[in-house]
Amino acid sequence: MAFAVARTRDEAHLYLDLHPCVCGSAETTWHSGLVDVEGELVNRYAGTCEECGTAREYLFGLPERPVMPTGYPTFGGPEPSELLDAGEWLWVADLSAGNVPVDDRAEAWRALRVATAAVEEVIKFAPPGADAVPDDGFWSERGQRMRSDEPGRFQLDRLLVVKDTYQDLAAGHA
Repeated sequence: MAFAVARTRDEAHLYLDLHPCVCGSAETTWHSGLVDVEGELVNRYAGTCEECGTAREYLFGLPERPVMPTGYPTFGGPEPSELLDAGEWLWVADLSAGNVPVDDRAEAWRALRVATAAVEEVIKFAPPGADAVPDDGFWSERGQRMRSDEPGRFQLDRLLVVKDTYQDLAAGHA
């Protein structure tokens, strides 16, 4: 049995935030730990929806090598995500960059760091030598919609400019 790999805690928690309970609430206090499922060691996240009381559980595969945090946030290593596709990562970047507060430097820095890291995750879907994220980098409904709405946003040169811009803006709030 294969489980999609959560490369880091930050990536797992982002995935959980983007996959709310059946009632629509994302408010769940998660407890995580390693468990054995049919001979495979996986990371289990379990909790109860704070809105409706539904028990929730997600099982994630473990990365081949642990990813050491390199700053805030650390979503993963050099490989592309198995949990979120390129379009979902760009959606996260847009959401974060669109919610930068003007009156809280620390929170502005955090939002811009998330936006920067999310664009870095999109870039990982472009194979070496490619000038854009290929078709197989989009598998979710949200991700495919992002690509069909604005396919040019997944050109590597454009992604690099956006990443650098967010990175420079975050540095200005540090």
